[in-house]
Amino acid sequence: MAGRSVEVRDLRHDEIPAAVAVLARGMRDNPLHVAAYGTDPARRERVHARLMGVLFRLFTAQQPLCAVEGGTILGVTGVAPIGTCQPTHGQRLRLAPTLIGVRPRTAVRIGKWIATWAQRDPDDDHVHLGPVAVDSHLQGQGIGSQMMREHCRRLDARSEMGYLETDKPENVRFYERFGFEVIEEAPVIGVSNWFMRRPSAA
Repeated sequence: MAGRSVEVRDLRHDEIPAAVAVLARGMRDNPLHVAAYGTDPARRERVHARLMGVLFRLFTAQQPLCAVEGGTILGVTGVAPIGTCQPTHGQRLRLAPTLIGVRPRTAVRIGKWIATWAQRDPDDDHVHLGPVAVDSHLQGQGIGSQMMREHCRRLDARSEMGYLETDKPENVRFYERFGFEVIEEAPVIGVSNWFMRRPSAA
């Protein structure tokens, strides 16, 4: 981060297309996405961009953060406030055409992935973090840490519990640095996933 001037702030509505592109590039090679979308990197990027675009369009309660430098979005985190992370019946119906628009095997895998995560969503009030990504060519430069510090600052200011899922063991260690603890590990479409929570400051 030396020499960089990165600001972490709320994502503006007009920045959503750029944020979706960052998420698609930054998460393209995640193990879960390889399992769900297939081995072709370009296709993974396209399918994930489509899914993320729908997420931002349907989940209007989202309060995403972004890391910005000189007007360019470097990283993005989705943040679902308490009580908003699981889709309503109407949102599920509007999500269905997105799954129909991809290959049947991919649609089935995405459906199983979403259902498995939903089954493990805590009953306790929580703020749900995710997706989280830094653009592919900028990872490892401390940008994700900046976003996490701001996210955790907001959790503590409101005495809220944090929750997230991750499919990468190195991410487990990363999130542990910010007070998240593994509460379960389970396979999701054949890929190890870790479910993590951060206790409320209260």
